[in-house]
Amino acid sequence: MVNQALNTEAVGVVADREGLAAILSPLKRKMLESLGRPDSASGLSRRLGVPRQKINYHLRKLEEAGLVELVEQKMRRGCLERIVRVTARAFVVSPEFLEGLAADPETIADDYSSAYLVAAAARMVRQVADQREKSEKAGQRLATFTMESEIAFQSPADFNAFTRELAEKMARLSSKYDRSRSGSSRRFRVVVGAHPAAKKDTGSI
Repeated sequence: MVNQALNTEAVGVVADREGLAAILSPLKRKMLESLGRPDSASGLSRRLGVPRQKINYHLRKLEEAGLVELVEQKMRRGCLERIVRVTARAFVVSPEFLEGLAADPETIADDYSSAYLVAAAARMVRQVADQREKSEKAGQRLATFTMESEIAFQSPADFNAFTRELAEKMARLSSKYDRSRSGSSRRFRVVVGAHPAAKKDTGSI
């Protein structure tokens, strides 16, 4: 029997047409969402109200795309029942698949624009997901850190002053700790950005 526990931080990288077609299909998405808890085709059929034959067909496609994996097999009423689960809690599309359509901050001149922020965030998501998958296959832990904060600025002038001061401190820290000339050093990409915090829905207009 295979360990049924799924890493709640797992992120899958979709890098082929089969995988993309799977996450775009409403039924396959429902199946993937339901398979956070291991189940069989019969169990999914009952839970989703879809004929078992149809579920079986789509499960095969999901397995071929690497989005679903076998957990265990057991005999049930004289038949071999396959228990499967989703391979990750979340999925991102690999830039190799998108090719020229992938968001690339290097092509955006204004690095203070929202377009640049979105492109940089998308690049980070794709690269970290890809590196995490490679680290897990190698049995290693990926070194990362995340810092978040919310600040209420009184005026655009305060916002601009904060940005300048933060840029100065980041440049100073980068210069202090950068060891690019060391043969044993490992490069890290540090991304700092800001956007207006989403307002909580209070029901008011």
